[in-house]
Amino acid sequence: MGEHAVVITRVAERQWHAVEDDRVVGRGDTARRPDGRIFLSVDAWHDAVFDQLADAMLADLPKPLYTVVDEADLDLTSNWERAGFTTRRREWEYLVPTDPRVTGLGSVSPPSGVTMVAVGEAEEGPLRELDRVIRHEVEATVGWQEMPAEVLPRPDGATLLDPSKYAVAAQSDEYVGLVRVGPVIRQPRIGLIAVRSDQHRRGIARALLAHVLGSLHRCGIETASADVNESNKGAMALFEGVGARRASSNLELVLR
Repeated sequence: MGEHAVVITRVAERQWHAVEDDRVVGRGDTARRPDGRIFLSVDAWHDAVFDQLADAMLADLPKPLYTVVDEADLDLTSNWERAGFTTRRREWEYLVPTDPRVTGLGSVSPPSGVTMVAVGEAEEGPLRELDRVIRHEVEATVGWQEMPAEVLPRPDGATLLDPSKYAVAAQSDEYVGLVRVGPVIRQPRIGLIAVRSDQHRRGIARALLAHVLGSLHRCGIETASADVNESNKGAMALFEGVGARRASSNLELVLR
């Protein structure tokens, strides 16, 4: 910080600049998630500039407001907490081995009457219907805001944008479970595993995971990643049970 005062200016609908002596020394941005929530980010070298940007943004924006930080970034977390934000949830990133000799999934088969449909081969109509059913079930319990950001509903209510990223579990003429796989180079991401509530406790989720990880292993991919909400004990147990290890964690913070 030099001798000159820092001036905060809203330069666009979603962007603020901190300027000192005609030089930009900090930036603040907002992004509206598909579910309507507003997420903030601030990039500033000095804590004092961060505070000024945060104060200006909070004065202009309706609450609640959200941000996401790497839990290991203690300075950034402290900055947001100083602005009044508190932790809403923690999400763990897991590194998941694909080798069935490591996961123990080599002998896992789907339950009787259930078959696996590979990634990209599901029929769009039944897949969208399963997505709708699961979304409504989640909304009636923990709420869809607990899901990963990339599967949050769009303004039209849709959460399934690219059917080619899904493998499914099929029973008779309908789909009963799904897994979303993001085709990230070198380390694909398992973004969602979900099974219809009337089909729980049959081993379908584990069979879907075995199917997807086995397919990745046969393609020469050794590790996948997955983000799991800390409150989702079932998902954590599923991944840890196949040898996945925690690599990092993110905190979602909120100002109400």
